[in-house]
Amino acid sequence: MILPILIHPDPRLKKLCAPVPDLTDELRKLADDMLETMYDAPGVGLAAPQIGVLQRLFVLDCAKDDTEDPQPMVMFNPEIVASSDELNVYEEGCLSIPEQYAEVTRPAEVDVLWMDRDGNEQKATFDRLWATCFQHELDHLNGKLFIDHLGPMKRQLITRKSQKYKREKARG
Repeated sequence: MILPILIHPDPRLKKLCAPVPDLTDELRKLADDMLETMYDAPGVGLAAPQIGVLQRLFVLDCAKDDTEDPQPMVMFNPEIVASSDELNVYEEGCLSIPEQYAEVTRPAEVDVLWMDRDGNEQKATFDRLWATCFQHELDHLNGKLFIDHLGPMKRQLITRKSQKYKREKARG
């Protein structure tokens, strides 16, 4: 089922999300719906607060080009355990801030832990787009948006454009 995505500004996007205490079939279904919503949008990541669920869950698939098979990932209670000193700059966008993009600097590589949809602990090292996407989605779980990494002028400009987009969408 395609879920509605919250558009910035929305107070739920700025909230710290609670850990997932244990996996349920309802949460697995939510994760499946989030993947479907992400692919439909289209995007490479979607965090639970973007659909109004304040729990530590996000989905990713950074296999973007047509030569790669999809690599959907469901991550409950994700965390970064180490990050590189080397930095990368990517132009980021967000499904909750449509049509707005900006360059964000983040660690180039991250070692991460999470619980998969079967309740198994997983760990991996991500680099390039996967590292950026993981950090972007983890920020959502901590009530932070990619624009929070920008200077105040750029952040205000993007927020005003997002408010205008939200108003126009509400009018139909």
